[in-house]
Amino acid sequence: MLDLIGAVGLLLWGLRLVKTGVIRSFGVRLRRWIGSGTRNRLLAFGMGLVATIALQSSTATALMTASFAGSGFMSSMMAQAIMLGANVGTSLVTRILAFDLHFLAPLMIALGVFAFGFSHSKPTKGLSRAVLGLGLMLLSLRLLGQATEPMQHSRVLVALMASLDAVPVLAVIVAAVLAIASSSSLAIVLLAMSLSASGTVTPALGIALVLGANLGGAVPPVLGTLRYGALARRVTIGNMLVRLIGCVAVLPFTETVAGLLSDISHDPAALVVGTHIAFNILLAVIMLPILRPLSALMRRFLPEAAELDSGPRHLDPNSLDTPALALAGAVRETLRIGDCITTMLQTNLDALRNNDPARSSGIVAMDDEVDQLNSAVKLYLARLNSSALDETDEQRSNEIIGYATNLEHIGDIVDRNLRDMVDKKIRNQLSFSAEGAAEIEELYRVTLENLRLAQSILVTGDLQLARQLIESKVDIRHLEERSAANHMARLRDGMIDSLQTSSLHLDILRDLKRINAHIAAIAYPILKRQGALRESRVMTGEQIAAIST
Repeated sequence: MLDLIGAVGLLLWGLRLVKTGVIRSFGVRLRRWIGSGTRNRLLAFGMGLVATIALQSSTATALMTASFAGSGFMSSMMAQAIMLGANVGTSLVTRILAFDLHFLAPLMIALGVFAFGFSHSKPTKGLSRAVLGLGLMLLSLRLLGQATEPMQHSRVLVALMASLDAVPVLAVIVAAVLAIASSSSLAIVLLAMSLSASGTVTPALGIALVLGANLGGAVPPVLGTLRYGALARRVTIGNMLVRLIGCVAVLPFTETVAGLLSDISHDPAALVVGTHIAFNILLAVIMLPILRPLSALMRRFLPEAAELDSGPRHLDPNSLDTPALALAGAVRETLRIGDCITTMLQTNLDALRNNDPARSSGIVAMDDEVDQLNSAVKLYLARLNSSALDETDEQRSNEIIGYATNLEHIGDIVDRNLRDMVDKKIRNQLSFSAEGAAEIEELYRVTLENLRLAQSILVTGDLQLARQLIESKVDIRHLEERSAANHMARLRDGMIDSLQTSSLHLDILRDLKRINAHIAAIAYPILKRQGALRESRVMTGEQIAAIST
């Protein structure tokens, strides 16, 4: 039993290495690729299948898909199609791993360790991690086979399996609990395969364990999206409902199915893997044509009121013929983007202050919403009839688009830079000095005030507020320079906290300064119209000569 537990632990660790390695190497491209698979349900199914084969985790695919659906990037129906593909993908991974490839394990482990040690870029290290994980998985399957072979001689285990065989529902529950505990249906199916190969479980019991593993594997994504909106939860709960229906439908016929599959293959391990693949393919074939009714059922189960904050709310297509109304709606939607950016900055500051990785991870979904709203505003204003716009309306449209674009850039800085710095601080257990933390928080505070000021300028177009916002850039520059100088003084004094967080401190200052530059951009068109904007703050030769004389 100890050997079995160790082999299962090694398998789960290998799965984790593969998943994190692939995400670190291809995470951004994989997310975009999954998000693009929304044209039809067959394409979405294929996207889910291929992505899960790459990640070797339907849970990871489910969480990505749920985040896209929650942000309005794809419909619930397309998200469910992706999940059907993910379920088939994880079953095909089981088939690949079931081949006798244990001889590759030492080579892949050695190659992964060697490549990881000599790699310097993040994508290459991630790929090395994935290769190492595959090697550990193949090794663990070898150890599983060795650990389960003597079990057929254990009277206690034989009696336990006989009791599960007599009550298939209990077998399904046990396998489901194990899949939930390990967050992997793949691991439990491979365990059932090893037990079948050793003769410890009968074919009918093996099928019941496969059903339980499939049902339990749908639960971790549901738990992972409990804090998400209704749109995201529809994906994971809908997927669990589909698997539950499949298990209830097949469970009474486990003996019949075992008899049919035994006639096809006399290999018990192949029977378990074949059942896993056939179950998920059958579910996909049945559910793909009826995804629309399933989506309608999930909409009724999780009502629309739960998703009022998702997607554009003020871009009325009926107002496009009246530029004033259309521009007013676009302004209101852009203000929503600004509010979301405010939340991202405040959340990032809270995560930085409290070392809270849960808060930091939520920024990803917020940035997806910012991207979605920014695209919606630009596409909406692009649909305005240019012949019906006067010069003032056209300028206003350009100001809105420019401000929305700058907000989208700020979201990218928070998501890709500031969030990564928080994760690095938490991962390496770093802490700023008290003075350094106070300086960073002060810069965050001023940045949030400037963003609120920019929101007011977008609505009012007030010249005095525009001047105030531009002048605040000077204050930001002085704050950044003063904090950098103070930080260098602390370094010279040998303060340990400052030594450990030096790059983090300076990078945060730099990114907050960049964010303020994007915020101030809303004021330039207003000042330019009033003739109050200088082309350059660099003095001309005449000005220098006048000063020198």
